[in-house]
Amino acid sequence: MTPDAGYLSRPDLAPARFLQRAGQWDAALGLILELDDPEAAALRADMLVDRHVWQLDGAAEAAAAITAISADDPALTALLSGVLEYWRRLFNPSSRPVIDGDPVSLFAGATPTRRLQGWATFWHAVSTEKLLNDQGAATAGYRRAREAAKEDRLLESYVVRHQGFQLLESQQGRDRGIALLRRSLQLRAACGARPHVAAAQAALAEALSPSAEAEDLSEIAADTARALRIRWLIPGPPSDAE
Repeated sequence: MTPDAGYLSRPDLAPARFLQRAGQWDAALGLILELDDPEAAALRADMLVDRHVWQLDGAAEAAAAITAISADDPALTALLSGVLEYWRRLFNPSSRPVIDGDPVSLFAGATPTRRLQGWATFWHAVSTEKLLNDQGAATAGYRRAREAAKEDRLLESYVVRHQGFQLLESQQGRDRGIALLRRSLQLRAACGARPHVAAAQAALAEALSPSAEAEDLSEIAADTARALRIRWLIPGPPSDAE
């Protein structure tokens, strides 16, 4: 969700970050439960938002963790608040906003901070595309985000995934679109990002023509989704995703 560099410079936070990447959010949170400093609080907020993104629960807890870091890290507060509200609008738009504010504006507010620039640029592009339906601005944003992702493979995996979707939806460059979805999957596997890998497998399976490969990808993605309780990736109606 955010750059690793700051967290990985502290040996006491690195194991929690690796567990987060593996989709073991509760275990990761347990490792930093007793830590009381700004970096640990920021990582906790990031983890709780990340868990909500995948499991679609714990939004109030994530919002509280964001509020707790607002004075120490306003840029990260803007970014995480934007993600939380963006996800609410995607999956539960009739619900009451968890945090006041427009995601597009919140992501723009986080962009000037160099540490978060790439991720804020990416989320700004996504929200511009999905909430404002501005394809041109989103395309330009993805291009800028990819330039900023040269040293962040997970961020690159997000960007190329959406660039691939754009190519497939425009009915132009299908082969290039499929290639970008494959690159997203490969990058996520290299990062040890298990929930992200499952999402990439499901996306690639849907984009491919019916085949044994597509069936295998779908099956493996569904198994991971059930194991990690990734509600929006579990096949079947929403009631099956608990």
